[in-house]
Amino acid sequence: MTHEHTAVPGVTLVLGGARSGKSRFAEGLVTALPGPWTYIATAQAWDDEMRDRIGRHQAERVPGWTTVEVLLDLAGALAAAGDGPVLVDCLTLWLTNVMLADRDVAAAVAALEAALAARTGATVLVGNEVGMGIVPENALARAFRDHAGRLHQRLAATASQVFLTVAGLPLKVK
Repeated sequence: MTHEHTAVPGVTLVLGGARSGKSRFAEGLVTALPGPWTYIATAQAWDDEMRDRIGRHQAERVPGWTTVEVLLDLAGALAAAGDGPVLVDCLTLWLTNVMLADRDVAAAVAALEAALAARTGATVLVGNEVGMGIVPENALARAFRDHAGRLHQRLAATASQVFLTVAGLPLKVK
């Protein structure tokens, strides 16, 4: 990460495709701020490959993070994080968890937005940009894509800044 980009008070949204460098970039934004830093991780380890992936992700982080694993109550985790810088990685995995648990997506998003509005510390959110591909072939995948697109639009509208990462390079969108 170059130092031309920094996290600011409020919400910073970092979007990108798979392996675009979004998590690394987002971590750099947060670690450029004084700690302590909170890493809210939303991934579930469904199989050995995912456990290995999560382990590599953790091993690559610079020391000093407090990791909080959250599957559904992202709003509660944000409220409990205090005023220090927070990284949420990732919104789309959280959305997957909400949908697979058959929770009310609109209510979960509204709670997330309220929790973000209440925070005083810098908050960096990571999400997968899923709207640049083909229309998915099944209803669940189409619903996920639609919910993710609406979620990202809502958060981008109120975020202090928004970045899109492509091939490891961040592009400031807002």
